[in-house]
Amino acid sequence: MTEKTYSTPCGTIHYWTEKADASANTLVFLPGLTADHRLFEKQVEYFSGKYPVFVWDAPGHASSWPFELSFHLEDKARWLDEILQQEKISAPVIVGQSMGGYVGQMFAQLFPEKLKGFISIDSAPLQREYVTAAEIWLLKRMEPVYRHYPWKALLKTGSNGVATSDYGRKLMREIMMVYDGDQERYAGLCGHGFRILAEAMEADLPYEINCPALLICGEEDHAGSCIRYNKAWHKRTGIPIKWIKGAGHNSNTDEPELVNRLIETFANSLPAGDDPV
Repeated sequence: MTEKTYSTPCGTIHYWTEKADASANTLVFLPGLTADHRLFEKQVEYFSGKYPVFVWDAPGHASSWPFELSFHLEDKARWLDEILQQEKISAPVIVGQSMGGYVGQMFAQLFPEKLKGFISIDSAPLQREYVTAAEIWLLKRMEPVYRHYPWKALLKTGSNGVATSDYGRKLMREIMMVYDGDQERYAGLCGHGFRILAEAMEADLPYEINCPALLICGEEDHAGSCIRYNKAWHKRTGIPIKWIKGAGHNSNTDEPELVNRLIETFANSLPAGDDPV
């Protein structure tokens, strides 16, 4: 993987790509809130040489810092599109975990003709109809919670609460240690992420997925109401769903082999990059 950068008015985004045919279907891995590109290390390793691969540290995260937290979810999706254009990636298959799945849905809203496929991993629908007013109210007010929560307890909860496997918990702890000694930055990143998510929901846009799609969710995903959201998402849209037994919110780290097979089967079912969906 080659590390590259892209400059925005708010800061510089760091991302990684593997040299391959950019016109082929490219797996675009988007990590969740506070996670970085390492969240998908098992996927990048597996798909290396099989598919072109892209992964980033989202704006404000890990290497993509310093970064002014004044942007919106739409900005993230537009910057992603600009980076994909820079890399001449014309057939993206977005694989978004948690917040990464929301970025993918915003991308689908803005650039429906560009998206080749979409996989949600432990994410949820972005449409306003799925969430309550109380949930949106809470999303806008999470920053003080993360600011005042004792860091050692937050580190334990943040790593153990999103994964069930030793590997998944250890990895998330390592990722969270990026912010060790700077809880203000961590709290600001969380608060900002939840706020722009709430704002995108309040915008009440269609956020339709008009390309082949797949929902993946851990059966032990207790992050918010993720399981409830995914059941409703599947029921209302008919998008296929795969439940990962024993996996938590980061199911791709708890059961990487199974999730890799699901991604591969999905990717193999898509038309070639230059062919219409």
